[in-house]
Amino acid sequence: MRFFSIDNASQNQRIGLESSAMINKTNKTKQTNVSTNQKLPWWRKATRFFMVMGPGLIVMQADTEAGSITTASVAGAQYGFELVGMLLMLALPLFLIQEMTARLGSVTGKGHAFLIRQKYGLGWAWVSLGVLFVCNVAALVTEFAGIMSAGNMAHIPPAVSVLVSAALLLTVVMTGKYQTAEYIALVFCLTDLLFIPAAFMAHPDWGQVFHNSFSFHPENFNKDYILVVIGLIGAVIMPWMIYYQQSAVVDKKLTVNDLGLERWDTAIGAVLTEIIMAFIVISTGATLYVNHVSINDASQAAQALIPLAGHYAGILFAIGLVSASFLGAFVVAISTAWAFGETFGWSHSLNHKPHEAKLFYSFYAAGVLIAAIIVLVPNIPLVSITVLVEVGNALLLPIVLGFLLLLTNDKKLLGKHVNNWFTNLFTIGIGAVIVGLGILSVVMTLFPNWTPWK
Repeated sequence: MRFFSIDNASQNQRIGLESSAMINKTNKTKQTNVSTNQKLPWWRKATRFFMVMGPGLIVMQADTEAGSITTASVAGAQYGFELVGMLLMLALPLFLIQEMTARLGSVTGKGHAFLIRQKYGLGWAWVSLGVLFVCNVAALVTEFAGIMSAGNMAHIPPAVSVLVSAALLLTVVMTGKYQTAEYIALVFCLTDLLFIPAAFMAHPDWGQVFHNSFSFHPENFNKDYILVVIGLIGAVIMPWMIYYQQSAVVDKKLTVNDLGLERWDTAIGAVLTEIIMAFIVISTGATLYVNHVSINDASQAAQALIPLAGHYAGILFAIGLVSASFLGAFVVAISTAWAFGETFGWSHSLNHKPHEAKLFYSFYAAGVLIAAIIVLVPNIPLVSITVLVEVGNALLLPIVLGFLLLLTNDKKLLGKHVNNWFTNLFTIGIGAVIVGLGILSVVMTLFPNWTPWK
């Protein structure tokens, strides 16, 4: 603590003056450049898109991580196809929120945590970091829990699966190149698609899928239902996603001229991740729900699919779980290291060699190793932790959204690229719905026999 608080007043003033000058200079430079994307032939635009693609797609696919898969599996097993429609509709708020982070990064050239400290001081930066740290440590535990559970299906000892995964996570970032880490992450993104054929192998009644996806059954509306809904929202929009994408945009050196392509990257990722989440619900709804099979985690869903949907469906589900957990762990851990590095002025780029950014890489390694050790503690309630993480993400999200809205409405930072009224109103509405659902879940926990229509 003392290390971070030495001469904070002078340090804040210095960082504020320097960063303001840098941001203003960057904005003027970027705004004088005229984008040539519209003048390029289609094949050049496609090439440029693949060069820009990465931050949005990776953060969205990392969103489909162990906790999200568990929550979606439980939703399908308990309520069938009823929540598929809600998941698909969440693609819009997911896109709007992540588009704001991409815009902040490309216009200012600065990460999210840096801007919070620069604009609001170290105290508010600590509030932001505190929310992020609590969410991320718990999230890392759930990622390793997913890896360990899938390993158990293949009769791999927990210590082996967890420690080997931790070693691989450390290796991915030690190359000293952002591009290399991004390519590896994109490979893991592709394996998320395995959930789609797994759902088809479950042979769902597509007429029932469509009909029940947009229906509501009041008899299901109780405390458990509310918690599942909150968990799904928390599984879709997570605080660490905001920090990761903005820092990734900066580390990749994308500019305001890339903003249109960044929006496509974000939009494709948002739609794709919600389709994958919907297919997870469909696969468990078509098998576990109709056969009245209850589960507590994603690995149980994979095991239960084998006798009901076939051996290959269970294997595809398990492989998808491992890959998604690995990608989620990478993004969560690196977003934490980026946030602390930006706030306290450490060298914090994946383009730096480990010896050039010792604190940054040490913080990343510490997060990975601590979570790996925690998940190996005997009899730790991993299922309860997973559910609480998703609900906690949803309840803490309004704090993160508050900072995001303040920054994206600051004309000194973004100039003409500030939010429009629709984005502001929609984001505020998301926060209000989440807070309302959180209060409702507390009331229904205290009064389990009460329902809103009584």
